[in-house]
Amino acid sequence: MHNWFECKVRYEKTGEDGLPKKVTEPYLVDALTFTEAETRINKEVQPFVSGEFLVSNIRRARIAELFDNPSGDRWYRSKVNFVTLDEEKAIEKKTAVTMMVQAANLKDALTLLLERLSTTLSDWEVVAIAETAIMDVYPYVPQGNESESPIELE
Repeated sequence: MHNWFECKVRYEKTGEDGLPKKVTEPYLVDALTFTEAETRINKEVQPFVSGEFLVSNIRRARIAELFDNPSGDRWYRSKVNFVTLDEEKAIEKKTAVTMMVQAANLKDALTLLLERLSTTLSDWEVVAIAETAIMDVYPYVPQGNESESPIELE
């Protein structure tokens, strides 16, 4: 089970006009605690940022599943309702979950999501899917397994 945290990192970046400007970029980190999330995002971002940076916000992200796609460069947040039948009351119950999908565009994200959900035995419906500002995802990799690909969640 993954515990995802959305970490926002604020730093100075050189803009297209060549002038420095402050930007805040969100990242997803798999960690057990807020402290571990902050430590891990500092370690992961440091090689890519020149100068000082600040972890400006950390919040828990309730993500049930994350589907990666090496050819994708954007992350899409999707809301999926799983439909179950309450036999006592004879009514349908919908349980909403959030799933993240990495894809090149919205159509590819929906296609990948439908493909991955097609093997599910439960009834489900995709309610929403939208592009996020997430720059990168850092799953937990046990010590000694650093040679594995960065995202291998299934």
